[in-house]
Amino acid sequence: MSDSSIRQQWEKVKSERRRALIAYLTAGYPDPAASRDALQMAEAEGVDLVEVGLSFSDPLADGPIIQRSIHQVLSAGFSVDDSLRLIEQAQLKIPVVLFSYLNPILAYGIERFSERAAEAGAAGILLTDLPAGTDPDLEEKFLAGPLDLIRLVAPTTPDERLQRIGETAQGFVYLIARLGVTGARTDITGDLDGLVQRVRRVTDLPVAVGFGIQSADQVRQVGRVADGIVVGSALVDRLGRGIDQARELIRELSSAVRSPAL
Repeated sequence: MSDSSIRQQWEKVKSERRRALIAYLTAGYPDPAASRDALQMAEAEGVDLVEVGLSFSDPLADGPIIQRSIHQVLSAGFSVDDSLRLIEQAQLKIPVVLFSYLNPILAYGIERFSERAAEAGAAGILLTDLPAGTDPDLEEKFLAGPLDLIRLVAPTTPDERLQRIGETAQGFVYLIARLGVTGARTDITGDLDGLVQRVRRVTDLPVAVGFGIQSADQVRQVGRVADGIVVGSALVDRLGRGIDQARELIRELSSAVRSPAL
């Protein structure tokens, strides 16, 4: 792993003999001030890393809750620059991972974006539509930049691509718990342990599991096999109803990752 704030945070979590809680929040939702407050609240309530979603007009990997938040942000004219300023203003001490589609970053310019994002306080980038091995030249540009390139692994990721992920991933690996788009669900794939073990065979990086997790019980279930748990749609949904609702959920999940049962 690179000598980054993401690596240091995972080492801290490991030293505390627990799992990491990773929260996804859409930049600028429900409005810029509330979005900044939500980021700061997440840190204060025990989130270990935060994924900040950059809005894109065609968010195919996202379910209805996150899509609604993205469309609201775009309708308000909230831009990539606004998102980076938001991170800068939040002044978080926990690592920030940008969650984005490729097009907005290509339009911005990869090198220019990476430098500005790092300057704003971001530590990593996760791209939903740049699978490992599909465009090595683009990958190299991100890998050479100041942000850790976080890789996505799906239940259907073939062995050849998984090997490429193991060779190039930085920070941690994000394992999608089930097929489909993002969104809170009650089910977790039946072979999660097997999927995690597949990833562990190709990399020593921490494995975080997300897509559909919404409760403390699910956090404890996933935490028995994974190093970290990502919660997104459920948190965005709560934030849409007020920051106190979001705080209540984060407190429940933060307590779960620190459960003696894990």
